[in-house]
Amino acid sequence: MTTHPAARALRATPEGLLWEPSERWVRGTAGDVTVVDSRHPVLVWEPRLPVPQYAFPREEVRTDLLRPARHPPAGGHTGATVFYDLEAGGGVRPNAAWTFPAGDLAGHVAFEWFRRTDTGLDHWYEEEEEIFVHPRDPHTRVDAVPSSRHVRVEIDGTVVADTRAPVLLFETSLPIRYYVPRGDVRLDLLDATDHSTRCPYKGTAASYWSWRGGAAVPPNIVWSYPDPLPAVAAIRGRLAFFNEVVDLTVDGERLRRPVTPFSASLGV
Repeated sequence: MTTHPAARALRATPEGLLWEPSERWVRGTAGDVTVVDSRHPVLVWEPRLPVPQYAFPREEVRTDLLRPARHPPAGGHTGATVFYDLEAGGGVRPNAAWTFPAGDLAGHVAFEWFRRTDTGLDHWYEEEEEIFVHPRDPHTRVDAVPSSRHVRVEIDGTVVADTRAPVLLFETSLPIRYYVPRGDVRLDLLDATDHSTRCPYKGTAASYWSWRGGAAVPPNIVWSYPDPLPAVAAIRGRLAFFNEVVDLTVDGERLRRPVTPFSASLGV
């Protein structure tokens, strides 16, 4: 069996961590304090977690702001040996950082990627672009491709979208998402909500809609990126549907509803 080149490039630690160096310039801030300013970050994958995190050489971290954690977590992160509280941004952020055992990652510090309740940093940047949720995986592709396929979307037997000008979004390990022009969607059948989400590859999905019908359909199954990241600019203002809970017919072929990491949160 041939091993994928990306898999060969990853290095492993005895604790089961996979890692590889990155050439991106990464910065992390807490309030108006730059806590991390690194040109030699390392991407680290923990077992059973599908997305990476960053670890940084100690000399590229404001270690003077770190204090041994007063209440380190019982489980914590795989391979973590010591946890630190962070004093920055106007307060103490518990268990915001941790270090690894001696070996390949010795001398590196990892941080909670985004601020969750009272821990983690406020903002992260790769070069001059702010990144949300988690670092972008260099082994994941996200391509937004205009198409002339005929796409029809139904909810509970009702056609809510019909287009011959979709943009197809191909994202590694996920089903194709079909982004439909707003004019080809029955917005009168949907209710706008105040829900929003962030994606490290696409930006902020600031607009969501729920099905107005009476069927047992989960909320927030339709979304749009009003101002997506430049790499996927073609989806700007278009609407997409969770394939997991709607019925999609593409060029006359009814697609099976996929099972994805989103299925559990959607209740399917």
